[in-house]
Amino acid sequence: MTSSGSARRPALILAALALAQLIIALDYSIVFVALPDIGEGVGFSGQQLQWVIGAYAVAFGGFLLLGGRLSDLLGRRRMFLVGLALYAISSVVGGLATTPGMLVGARAVQGIGGAFLAPATLSLLTTTFAEGRERNRALGIWGATGSSGMVVGSLLGGVLTQAFGWEAIFYVNVPLAVGVGLLGLRVLPADRPVERRQGFDLPGGISVTAGALLLVFGLVQGPEAGWAAPATLLSFVAAVALIVAFVVIESRTADPLVPLKVFSYKSLRLGSLITFMFMATFGASAYFITLALQTVRDWSALATGLAFILPCACVLIGSMVGAKLSTAIGVRGTLVLGLSVGAVGTGLFAAFLGADASYAQMSPGIVIFSLAQGVIWTAMFAAATAGVEERLQGLASGLATSGQQVGAAVGLAVLVAVSNAVAGSDPTPAKLSDGLQAATYTSAVLILLTVGLALALGKQPKEAKESEQQPAAAAPVERATEPQNI
Repeated sequence: MTSSGSARRPALILAALALAQLIIALDYSIVFVALPDIGEGVGFSGQQLQWVIGAYAVAFGGFLLLGGRLSDLLGRRRMFLVGLALYAISSVVGGLATTPGMLVGARAVQGIGGAFLAPATLSLLTTTFAEGRERNRALGIWGATGSSGMVVGSLLGGVLTQAFGWEAIFYVNVPLAVGVGLLGLRVLPADRPVERRQGFDLPGGISVTAGALLLVFGLVQGPEAGWAAPATLLSFVAAVALIVAFVVIESRTADPLVPLKVFSYKSLRLGSLITFMFMATFGASAYFITLALQTVRDWSALATGLAFILPCACVLIGSMVGAKLSTAIGVRGTLVLGLSVGAVGTGLFAAFLGADASYAQMSPGIVIFSLAQGVIWTAMFAAATAGVEERLQGLASGLATSGQQVGAAVGLAVLVAVSNAVAGSDPTPAKLSDGLQAATYTSAVLILLTVGLALALGKQPKEAKESEQQPAAAAPVERATEPQNI
């Protein structure tokens, strides 16, 4: 391979990883604007329709830890390609769906694809780019596509639904997944041969996956069925029992699927909690913007989608700024700054959510919290994976992403409950606006509380820390830039 080819290889690797993250983020939000058309076209009842979102969230959150560990054990490149293949196949099935069960099943398989793809993508990034300036720059680009993808999904969902029908929001995944898969085959470093193990920890794998599935199921089901409903309570009780069983199994197994030592990393524990709180607050903003425009102001799906151009652009800018800030003032300082500014922006947005307020009046708040959202996205994953040894990077990535997915389910449930409590049943547009305001002010308070988690992170010297860790990270960088037999 020529020297110019070697120089291009890291850039192409980053392009593949960033585009994969875009697919994951798109699938989280692209269905929101299309939900009314999906319900009418496939024949969902009002109660069933939530499972277009819920099936994806439950499967994604339930399989994340297993997906992360399989990336470490079976190969990150392999799991990257498996995840993309599941996305492509399930998207075709979703677009062809004629019954609620068929569509919910396709969304669940998409979720499993995401659970395999997300930790593989993040761990490939953290093991390819050296911790410090190089990784922060890569995380900025990767984070720009991921965090903005949640907003782009709403824009794209509106445009595609209006122009081609709801099926298009599924079909758009197919060329994206195939293209990224072909690029990955070309540029990602080949996995090392799978090490011979004493045996696959089947009890550990079953218990952690089933426990996570039931936990996320309860969180998704609770707002609709009721938190005291038998199905919800049974899900939580069984989830706790299975997770306790998992801890016991892993502590006694000679070759555990999930080594418990991974939980000893303070940065990973706090970073995962920050990703949880991020999605519990910022992650719900697209939902509330959609309601404020479509339900309160009777905007079309296309107009609502176009309104997301503003936050999308701001998130992109914020992600790149976050990468530079993480290097200049450290990850902890970047998170504290981003969360503080984000709380102010969210509060300003809430102040102009009244039914008589215009989109122009909402825009300053949207700009501020969207810029902060991009800054935080880059820094929170840098915090979660910092200092974790290479062989556990897939598992660490799965834990950080688990916090993200569970946070999305919990946060949306809590904030919707606040909104409904204020708005009441069958609310007028004015009452719904009151509920949206209350929920958004609640989100601003929760963001401020998250500053405490960021302050608890250890302070990392900027250049000294980077120079110390550069030699240890050099090997993965070399592997990523060597010619690979594909």
